[in-house]
Amino acid sequence: MNTIRSIEAIIPPPAPHMVGNGFRVHSFFPGGRINKKRMSPFFLMDYNSKIEFPPTDVPRGVGVHPHRGFETVTIAYKGRIAHHDSAGNSGIIGEGDVQWMTAASGLLHKEYHEESFSKEGGIFQMVQLWVNLPARDKMTPPKYQEVTNNLMGKYQLPANKGEIEIIAGEFNNIKGAATTFTPMHVYNARLKKDAEIEFDFPSNYNTGILVIEGSVIINDQPVPTDHFVLFNNDGNKISVRTDEDAVLLILSGEPIDEPIAQYGPFLMNTQDEVEQALRDVNAGKFGVLED
Repeated sequence: MNTIRSIEAIIPPPAPHMVGNGFRVHSFFPGGRINKKRMSPFFLMDYNSKIEFPPTDVPRGVGVHPHRGFETVTIAYKGRIAHHDSAGNSGIIGEGDVQWMTAASGLLHKEYHEESFSKEGGIFQMVQLWVNLPARDKMTPPKYQEVTNNLMGKYQLPANKGEIEIIAGEFNNIKGAATTFTPMHVYNARLKKDAEIEFDFPSNYNTGILVIEGSVIINDQPVPTDHFVLFNNDGNKISVRTDEDAVLLILSGEPIDEPIAQYGPFLMNTQDEVEQALRDVNAGKFGVLED
């Protein structure tokens, strides 16, 4: 059925707050009108809108902290970020790259501005998503996917009007690089002025678009920079057109219809599982990572 998916809300960026000393983020969800299940399988979206950090010899960031039961997905638009975890993974992502970390059964993690970026200073802009895992996969071994820009599937719009970077899922039969535990589509749409494109997602998939750069017209409604569009689950087609260059983050995924028990960096199904995670961290079962 080809029906237009209506817009439920166009949400301005919430007041920012600091995560550690390196990330100034607008937490679009959960919170406000988007509860813990409304964008499932995407549980959390923190948007570090464009900010300039001055040079420093001590890299800014977030020190060692645990995760269990979900994945963190960090999408770099400006600046560079370094990652280390207790499963032995490390990496640096720069503009256009994505770091997809599956915490699952549990690990310790830290992330900082990359050393040379810290020394130089500059514009920093990132999105971090928490992607929930279904109960059957919450205790699988941790893994790490470094999805550099050259690995992403890419769809070129006609007449050089831009491209769609397929991080996960697929678009027009072009597959993304990241593997996922449940069906989802994660794209960056890098659109030129006067571009027109249509997206088509199953109506039961929870869907949203974050405007990273520029302003766009979505389903005939203007949407400014740094705003998030939440769609109703009432159709499948979304139309986008531009009157200036723009960058969009597009999220659509099949909901995980299971109970959620969340406490800090743990995203489980029951309170007992959260308490077990706390015991396991305290017992050193998440491994060792130096700050």
